[in-house]
Amino acid sequence: MLILLDIDGVMVPANIWKRPEFLSDGFPMFSDKAVRALKKIISKTDATILLTSSHKSKYNTHRWREIFQSRGINAININQLPDNYSELNRKDEILRWYQSKQYQGENFVIIDDDKLLNDLPPDIKTNLVLTSPSVGLTDELANDAIDILNKRSLSHS
Repeated sequence: MLILLDIDGVMVPANIWKRPEFLSDGFPMFSDKAVRALKKIISKTDATILLTSSHKSKYNTHRWREIFQSRGINAININQLPDNYSELNRKDEILRWYQSKQYQGENFVIIDDDKLLNDLPPDIKTNLVLTSPSVGLTDELANDAIDILNKRSLSHS
């Protein structure tokens, strides 16, 4: 199972009136609510994180594990979409992944705040959990993500 995870607007609420707090590693602190929600998804599904964030290429997977660990998330399995040299928008980047050999037919959920993802084809959009950019990932949305992963899992059994 995969969690296609954005960072800004999901783990770090995007509030224009407030600059995010940065930790000693130079990366913004995740909201406590988002941390609890992501931990819940991981604990209930044992899903791997696949970073879709524009930040994904800033660090290697080892460094990303450290960043998540220092924010209270023990995410052993973290991968990232390939570098976006074509500067595709998030929707097209996810479509490229979905249509490529990188997608192995695993159950997945997309957690993102990008409203362009509403234009994904219906069979992919059913996997979308859209956050409010100023709120980020919540417990209720975590439940939606878990339901998506579990329903897909049951239908493939």
